[in-house]
Amino acid sequence: MTKKEYIVKEEDQGMRIDKVLSNVLPDTSRSQIQTWIKEGYCLVNQKQVKANYNCLTNDVINWEVPESEPIHIIPENIPLEIIYQDEDVLVVNKPRGMVVHPSAGHSNGTLANALIYHCKELSGINGVTRPGIVHRIDRDTSGLLMIAKNDQVHQQLAKQLQAKTVKRSYEAIVHGAVPHEYGTIEAPISRDTKDRQKMAVMSGGKEAVTHFEVIERISDRFSYVKCVLETGRTHQIRVHMKYIGFPLVGDPKYGPRKTLKIGGQALHARELGFEHPTTKEWMHFQVEPPKIFLDTLAKVKELH
Repeated sequence: MTKKEYIVKEEDQGMRIDKVLSNVLPDTSRSQIQTWIKEGYCLVNQKQVKANYNCLTNDVINWEVPESEPIHIIPENIPLEIIYQDEDVLVVNKPRGMVVHPSAGHSNGTLANALIYHCKELSGINGVTRPGIVHRIDRDTSGLLMIAKNDQVHQQLAKQLQAKTVKRSYEAIVHGAVPHEYGTIEAPISRDTKDRQKMAVMSGGKEAVTHFEVIERISDRFSYVKCVLETGRTHQIRVHMKYIGFPLVGDPKYGPRKTLKIGGQALHARELGFEHPTTKEWMHFQVEPPKIFLDTLAKVKELH
C-alpha cells in the first residue's frame, strides 16, 4: 500500500471529500476514489467518513492506495472486421460498444484481447495491455483504427499522428441546426476541474483543432456533420461540438439530458488515411456507419 496525506486548504472548505481528492489525484476517477472511501482506505482526522463528507479547513486526509493487480491480457476469439492487413500494419473496423484496451472494469472483451488472438506479432511500445495500439477511439464510437505489428512501424505511425498528416474523418449526428456549412473549432482541451471523468475546453489545456462540415441540416433540431481531426485529444469531437452548442445525439457524458437514448454517442470514424511506413504508399480506407447509426439518422429525420 502507498500511504499519502493532504491537509485541506481554505479554498476546499465545504467541498465533498471525493471532490477534494479528485482535484488532488487528477489521474484517478471519482468513482475509484469513492470506492476507496467506502472501503476505508481514506480517513479524515483518523476517522472513516462517507464520500459526501464536507471538508473543513485543516482537516487531515490520509489515504492508502491499494496495490493494483497486474492485468494479464488473454487472447480471445472475438470476431474482428479486418479492412486491411500486411506484415507491418492492420486496419480494423471497431464495432460500437467495444473498449480498445483493458483497464479497470474492462479486463476482457476488448479490441486488444481480439488482436492478440488474431495477430501473433504486434508492437509493444505502449505496454502489454495495448499491443499494437497506436491511437484510440471511445468505446461507443465505431470505425477505423490503424494497428502496428512491430515497434518500428508503431514509431513511424505515431510520428505521422504528431505531424498531423494522418487523415481521420468522422461522421456525427448532433443536436441543433449548425448554421455554417464549414467551420474550424480551435479550443484547448484538458480534464474538467468540476468532473474529473470529463474533458472540457479550458484555458491552458492542450491544443485541439477540429474541422467540421455540414452533410445535411435535417431540421432546426438535428444536423448530420462530418468532423476532421487535426489533433487527437480525449473526447475531442464530443467536447468541441458541445462547446459550440451542438452536442452529439445519444452522448451520455456531454449531450443534453433530453437526448435520444441510443446507448452512446452517434459518432463513427468513417475515414482513415496514412503513409505506409514501409512502402511509403498513401493508404486510404472508408467504412459505412453501423446499423444503429443509420437507424438513428433515420429516426431524427422522422422527428423533424
